[in-house]
Amino acid sequence: MSINLLETLQIQLGYPALQKIDPNTQVVKENDETPDEHRFSQAALTAVLTALYNYSHTDIGAEKIRTSSSATTWADLIFTDNQQSVIKGISDYANYTKENVITKLNSIATAAVSIIQEQLPADATMHQVKKFMNTQRNNILPFLPAELQMGELLHDNTLDDRTNKMEGPVSSIMRAIVGSFSNGEAEKKDTVL
Repeated sequence: MSINLLETLQIQLGYPALQKIDPNTQVVKENDETPDEHRFSQAALTAVLTALYNYSHTDIGAEKIRTSSSATTWADLIFTDNQQSVIKGISDYANYTKENVITKLNSIATAAVSIIQEQLPADATMHQVKKFMNTQRNNILPFLPAELQMGELLHDNTLDDRTNKMEGPVSSIMRAIVGSFSNGEAEKKDTVL
């Protein structure tokens, strides 16, 4: 039975509930009194899980997620050459210092990987990691702030697509089609070496 990784992570770390992104405006419906902590959790949790999702599509990434220890510096791995842009984006979005953002990103990623490892069987394969992360895509992207431009930073523009934030039967069909292509791509990467 699959869990909602984003919701589980948010509850485990004690962050406030996230808001879905409005597909028309591409922003969270909020007012000037929305605390920075809410903005931080909205940006950081979704950015980390989106990057982990993207990272899990590689054999190296899936294997690292499957076998890593808590000492891993995840921000370096999952954001690669765009780490500073991600940190700046989250810092600007949430009015947090860059130093505070990087520390929290690593602890969020460590907790997320721990939850993923708990959900997988003890003898899990890279393919099972990829499959698990594919099931989480539609739980994560409706909450991902477009202002972070994670699709551009992770070189996958489908991540920022408005379709991911829409609800209803047509949007569900579109997400299923994208998901089937993602699954096929993950399987292809398994066999190519």
